[in-house]
Amino acid sequence: MEIKETVNKHYPTAKTGAEITDSYLSLLETEYKSDLKKMLFATSVCSDDVNVSTDFRKVLSRPFTMGGLGGLPFSGFTGMVAFSHHIPDDGDAFIFYGPHIGITDEGELGRMRRIGQSRLTNSCGALMLALERFSEKSEEPIYVPQNVYYDHQQIQLEQSLMPFKHDIINSDNPKKAITDYTYIAIDKQIKQLVKMSLSEFSCKRIFLLGGVIINTSEEFNDYVDVRNFDVINTEEPNNFESISIMETEAFKNL
Repeated sequence: MEIKETVNKHYPTAKTGAEITDSYLSLLETEYKSDLKKMLFATSVCSDDVNVSTDFRKVLSRPFTMGGLGGLPFSGFTGMVAFSHHIPDDGDAFIFYGPHIGITDEGELGRMRRIGQSRLTNSCGALMLALERFSEKSEEPIYVPQNVYYDHQQIQLEQSLMPFKHDIINSDNPKKAITDYTYIAIDKQIKQLVKMSLSEFSCKRIFLLGGVIINTSEEFNDYVDVRNFDVINTEEPNNFESISIMETEAFKNL
C-alpha cells in the first residue's frame, strides 16, 4: 500500500505539506491579493524536530515561533502581542497551527521511523506520554497533572486535555483522539489570544490555518489534514469574529 493510501485511510482529506503550501499561498495571493513579501508568518506547532512538514518557511521568511510541546501556544499573550508588532507595513499576518501524529509505513498511528533511525518512536511524544498517564490503571489515586517548574509545558498540555480524558481513553483509537482533542485546544487558545491582542495588530487581516500534521518515514512526504482556514478583520475589534472560508468556492477548488 502506498503511503498516501495509508495516510488517507485515517485522514481522507489530508494532502502533502508541499500541496498545502502551494494551494494556500496561491489562495492568499489570488483571492486576497496578499503580498507574500509583506506577510509575517507564525507557527504554533510542537517543538519536535520532525515538524518541518510544510514549505511555508521557504516562501515566508522569519517565522515567529509560538508553539511548545504538543503545539500549544506557550508564548502566550506576550508572544502574540510581540508578533502583532513585527508585521511589515501594509502587510498581513498568517498563523499556521496544530498538533502532529506519526504514522508507520504499515499504518500504525502514534509512532514513526525518524530520520537516521531504524527503530520506531512515538509521535507526538508529549501526547503519547499524556495518553499513557491518562490510561494508567492502578490502586493509586486517579492521575491528575500537577504543576512543577521542571516540566511546565507537559503538565499544562495534560491539564488542557483533562476535560476530554474520558472521551479520549474510551475512543476507538485513543492516539488519534488525543491528537484531535489537542487540535481543539490549540484552535481555541490561538483564537482567544488573537482576540485579546487584536487592537495591537497594525495589519488589516489575520489569516489562521489550522490542521493536524501527519509525520511519515524519511523517504515519504509528511501530510497535513486541514481543519480550518479563517480570516479575521482587525478593523472590527468590537465585533471579533473568526470567519471560516472553508465553504467558499475558492477554497473548494484548492
